[in-house]
Amino acid sequence: MASAAAALAGSTLARNKAACSVIPRIGLGTLMIQPDVVPDAIASAIAAGYRRIDCAPVYFNEDKVGDAIQTALKNGSAKRQDLFLVSKLPSCFHRKEHVEMALKKTLLDLRVDYLDLYLIHWPQAFTPVLPIPMDKRGWETEDIDDSGDGKNIDTTVSIHETWAAMEELVDKGMVKSIGVSNFPVSLLHELMTRAKIPPMVNQVEAHPYLQQTKLLKYCQARGVHFQAYSPLGTADYKEDHEPVILNDTVLKTIAEKHNVSVAQICLAWAIQRGTSVVVKSSSKAHQEENLKVFRQQGEEEELAVTLSDEEMEQIAGLERGYRYFRPEEWWPQLEMAVFD
Repeated sequence: MASAAAALAGSTLARNKAACSVIPRIGLGTLMIQPDVVPDAIASAIAAGYRRIDCAPVYFNEDKVGDAIQTALKNGSAKRQDLFLVSKLPSCFHRKEHVEMALKKTLLDLRVDYLDLYLIHWPQAFTPVLPIPMDKRGWETEDIDDSGDGKNIDTTVSIHETWAAMEELVDKGMVKSIGVSNFPVSLLHELMTRAKIPPMVNQVEAHPYLQQTKLLKYCQARGVHFQAYSPLGTADYKEDHEPVILNDTVLKTIAEKHNVSVAQICLAWAIQRGTSVVVKSSSKAHQEENLKVFRQQGEEEELAVTLSDEEMEQIAGLERGYRYFRPEEWWPQLEMAVFD
C-alpha cells in the first residue's frame, strides 16, 4: 500500500511539473472589466502576447469575452490551440446534476468547444438558481452570485459530490483539466482524499501582503499548482481605507534599484517563488508592462527581473495576512469563514 501511495504522489508531482510548462505564467484576469471595455481589452492583451484568459460566469462578461476571442481567432491574432482558457463553476451549480449544464452555459457564452481549465470558484455551495438559460448568451440578472447574505448557502452539498461531477467533464473531453479556487489547506486535503483526478490548480488571493506560504508549500508538496489572483492588490475592489500595495515603500525601493515598476516587482516575486499569476488590466500600456517581467531567450522565456535572496527576504517581511476578499463579511447570516 505504501508503494502505491508513493507512486500516486510521484505521478501527481510529475503532472504538476508538466502543468507548469503548459500554463502560461501570466494570465489576463477579466473580473470587473466592464462589458463595453472587454473587446478592446481582450484584443490588446492577445496582441501583447497574453495566451491565458481567466473568466467566470459571475464576472457577468463571459459572452463579451467570447465575442472578443472569436474576433481574434477570425483575424488571425491567435489560434484556439494557443489559448489557455479558464472559467469557473458558480456556487449555485455545485449539485452533481447541475455541473455539466453550468459548463455548457459557459462554453455557449465563450463560444468555444472546450476549456483548458475549469475551477470550482468557491468551496461553498449556494441554493440552485434554475433554469440555466441555454437559449441565449449572457445572464440577465446577477442571481447566480447572490448568497442572500449567507441565507442561500446550501450546507447539504458535499465538495466530493461536486468534484466527482467535475471529473466527469474531463472524461467527456469537455475540459482538459480541473482545479479549485479559494481552497484552504484543510479543505484541499479533504478533497484529495477521494479525488480520482487531483486538482491541477488552486487559484487563491496572494500578494506581498498575503503570501500564503503554508498553502504554497502544501500545494507544492501535493503537486497542485498554486496560482495567485490579485497579485498587485486589487485597486478596483478595495475600500478607500485599505492599503495600496503599489505604494509600499519597500517595494518602491526595490523597483527603483531594478529600474522597473512596483507592479513588475510583485509579478517577478510571485513567479520567482514558483507561482503563476492572474492580472486584471484593461489598459494596453499596463498589459504590456506586466509581460515585460519576461524576456525571450531563444525559444524559452526567462525573468527579466531577478530578485536577490535579500530582496526576497525583504518582501517576505511585508506579510500582513491581509485579505482584500473577505467572504465572511459577505455571508453574515451564516457565520462561516472560508479561510482559517
